[in-house]
Amino acid sequence: MTRKTLRTPGFFTCQIFGILLLTAFVNLGAQETPSLEELPGLRERAVLMHIVSRVVEQNQTVVWDSSSTKMTLPGQPVALQLVGSNIIVVVQFTPFLRPNNQHVLVAHGQIWINLPNEGISFHTTMQTIPLEFRETIYFFPLGSVRSSDESNIEIQLMVEPYSEGAFSTEDNNRNVGPP
Repeated sequence: MTRKTLRTPGFFTCQIFGILLLTAFVNLGAQETPSLEELPGLRERAVLMHIVSRVVEQNQTVVWDSSSTKMTLPGQPVALQLVGSNIIVVVQFTPFLRPNNQHVLVAHGQIWINLPNEGISFHTTMQTIPLEFRETIYFFPLGSVRSSDESNIEIQLMVEPYSEGAFSTEDNNRNVGPP
């Protein structure tokens, strides 16, 4: 298994003291994927996206953690929204499968952050990442951590082909940590 780290450009350095993510939604406003029985050939094309998002404090303590598994089709995005006291992060991950096994994942991120004495700032990124099945990809919406006194938001995801029994609605959207 290989790992990839994807960091958005360090467009600003921010300190997120005491950030507590209140909600995490996956597939916000996205079109519902038809069931695999509705259209012929969907089962062979479907993929599972395992997503873990978390907030890590300055001392590397995980203060909030959420994981989910979503089934999607190539070209159909899976959206994730993280809302905190001074920040909103919206990310869409869209897998594109190519016949030559040179698959790609498109990550589109939007960040709104309210910085004291500076007001609200907005930043957006779009990146295309080479994708191999079962490869762990780390996504840092706020860029890399430059100082030990900064908190960080990180999203970890893995894409794999759909298989019977690998997708359980019970494990979907499991949140760990404060409500």
